[in-house]
Amino acid sequence: MSNMEKHLFNLKFAAKELGRSAKKCDKEEKAEKAKIKKAIQKGNMEVARIHAENAIRQKNQAVNFLRMSARVDAVAARVQTAVTMGKVTKSMAGVVKSMDATLKTMNLEKISALMDKFEHQFETLDVQTQQMEDTMSSTTTLTTPQNQVDMLLQEMADEAGLDLNMELPQGQTGSVSTSVASAEQDELSQRLARLRDQV
Repeated sequence: MSNMEKHLFNLKFAAKELGRSAKKCDKEEKAEKAKIKKAIQKGNMEVARIHAENAIRQKNQAVNFLRMSARVDAVAARVQTAVTMGKVTKSMAGVVKSMDATLKTMNLEKISALMDKFEHQFETLDVQTQQMEDTMSSTTTLTTPQNQVDMLLQEMADEAGLDLNMELPQGQTGSVSTSVASAEQDELSQRLARLRDQV
């Protein structure tokens, strides 16, 4: 195994490790989101906020790991091309030497066979180059939307079926049931006002 092939192996291994790290961060983000729901249900907004910050940090780390994995994959594809080109170049050099010897003897059958082999190696090179280009074009860099902590808290509260009152001061503890009841009361008032407008 040449040095380039060793580097290629190490790059592929690093890309897989980065992919595993991204998956681990995804799992930790989901765990933090579950903790957010529990904290909101208990009415503990400070703990919910901390878990929301942790979830966002894990999500950003996962995206960074994926982005780095994509970059390492792109480098590995380039190294793969270099390794392949090196092998093809050696084969072509051997073919050229054989062609020189054959041309000296001017044996048309040998010349034809060598030309066929030469064309076959170029076709192989074209296929490998096309494969490398396809791999690189499919490698996409991901962009992260910057979610706000409050939006994540609201999303978790919605999933848990709770009404989250972000305007309450931190020292005040409002019960979830009263805020749900007041929201229902507001909705009823709005419906009554619409009915009056229609009459």
